[in-house]
Amino acid sequence: MKPKIKKQSAARPKARDAERSLTNTIKLPEGIWERISLKAFELWRERGCREGYALQDWLDAKGVVMGEIHEARE
Repeated sequence: MKPKIKKQSAARPKARDAERSLTNTIKLPEGIWERISLKAFELWRERGCREGYALQDWLDAKGVVMGEIHEARE
């Protein structure tokens, strides 16, 4: 009877890469998520409180807030 040999999973290297990327994340300014959330709410209200566009409002708000942060650092 042949001994069973375990093959290394192809997902292993990917898991290590993902773990490395989590440890090398960019430190965001304090309160960034609150600023984005408030801006998204503001955009939602400006756009007439349209339902179904929460992701778009969030992404637009993130762009605005990140732009403000970038300008402040220059």
